[in-house]
Amino acid sequence: MVAHVGLISLSVSLLSMPCLPRIGFTKRRPFPMAALSDDPVQEWILTEGKATRITGIRPVGGGCINLANRYDTDAGSFFVKTNRSIGPPMFEAEAIGLDAMYETRTIRVPKPFKVGPLRNGGSYIIMEYIEFGSSRSNQSVLGRKLAEMHKAGKSDKGFGFPVNNTVGSTPQINTWCSDWIQFYGEHRLGYQLKLAQDQYGDSTIYQRGQRLIKNMAPLFEDIVIEPCLLHGDLWSGNITSDKNGEPVILDPACYLYLCASYRWTQ
Repeated sequence: MVAHVGLISLSVSLLSMPCLPRIGFTKRRPFPMAALSDDPVQEWILTEGKATRITGIRPVGGGCINLANRYDTDAGSFFVKTNRSIGPPMFEAEAIGLDAMYETRTIRVPKPFKVGPLRNGGSYIIMEYIEFGSSRSNQSVLGRKLAEMHKAGKSDKGFGFPVNNTVGSTPQINTWCSDWIQFYGEHRLGYQLKLAQDQYGDSTIYQRGQRLIKNMAPLFEDIVIEPCLLHGDLWSGNITSDKNGEPVILDPACYLYLCASYRWTQ
């Protein structure tokens, strides 16, 4: 028996291949940054966004970390997130992740357009506005689309991502590593254990976690692990559907991770 399960992570430069797009990782290019102005969001919408007037701005609910608004214009609508406490790198990492998933041409994600600083501190990201449907999407279709995305994203750099990003507001370390067990032990379990110890001072949990990390390798014997593109924060709040019922995934924390193929024989 041979089984394949896909999990992927992000890329910055994307290469097209027959049938399946492939994500290639090269030297990281920064996501387009807007020049600082009194209102850089409206400035971009009325220039590069190709709108001549903004007809309405209304808040969009659902987030607990950033403020979100829908900008309606004569050229269509835009979705804008802002945060007065955090600089552009957080949104830049989100944009790179969205762009990587978008370029696989598999599951629908909002296309990112611009990231930049706000005049009096903080930052913003402008992206495609998607009209959501009334359901959370067909789960079997969601699964198939995610599998397609996992297959479409590959990297020859190993496990990690071109930039560090965040899960919610928690930093996520994505330093490249050729070995998945090492990557998962150091940058996922180990990093979370250290955060918990620093915040709560529970050395018992930390020590037990370290023992687990040191003894993980036998759990993955005879398993082929390849790096694939992952959303990275795929919980119910980041899954929805568009007005046609097609699945949409949002707010990624992408990286190349426990790849798209566990393989075993019997």
